Amino acid sequence: MEQETILVVEDEDDIAELIRYNLESEKYRVVVAATGEKGLDAARRSQPDLVLLDLMLPGMNGLEVCKALKAEPATASIPVVMVTARGDEADIVMGLELGAEDYVTKPFSTKVLTARLKTVLRRRKTRIPTEDQAIRIHDLEIHPGRHQVVAGDDEVALTNTEFRILHFLARRPGWVFTRYQIVDGIRGDNYPVTERAVDVQIVALRRKLGGFGGLIETVRGVGYRFKE
Repeated sequence: MEQETILVVEDEDDIAELIRYNLESEKYRVVVAATGEKGLDAARRSQPDLVLLDLMLPGMNGLEVCKALKAEPATASIPVVMVTARGDEADIVMGLELGAEDYVTKPFSTKVLTARLKTVLRRRKTRIPTEDQAIRIHDLEIHPGRHQVVAGDDEVALTNTEFRILHFLARRPGWVFTRYQIVDGIRGDNYPVTERAVDVQIVALRRKLGGFGGLIETVRGVGYRFKE
């Protein structure tokens, strides 16, 4: 199997070396960059399988790096995992809306970090179901063509907006989405919904799904995800 490359953009040498040691122990190839500018250049040159990006960087900060990566066709598909200070919810939301796939907060366990990175790399290889493809996960079946949801043995009646939110989240289990991303993902002429209304729709959706409602997880201060 080809060795996967992870680019670590981190300005604190001790943290960078700790991450490098643990990832190399897991047989990953690791490239380290100490600034946002060097990280962006390294991503362009090495085309890594994943970028682990600290948001608090000297000069070009992590959000600017993420935005630049996602704006360039050559690097746009590389998954980005942000490293943030605990409580920086605004930065987490901004990073996700710029295209980052996940985040970890400092201080973190290296075992947890490695597990999260493995999950993101695994997701990258998993084909996302098409818009009209049926989804079967956790004994929940979603049939877009029939606009039908079956939870266990019971059919669940949902409104158009509730169905679209469920389908949007379930197509990418484990991915965290902000309210804005959910609105943007389900937006259409017949589906007027605001960021504030997303919370109301989620409450109704969980209630209708009964015991399956817990599959829709709240990521505090950030948004929602469908349980992986």
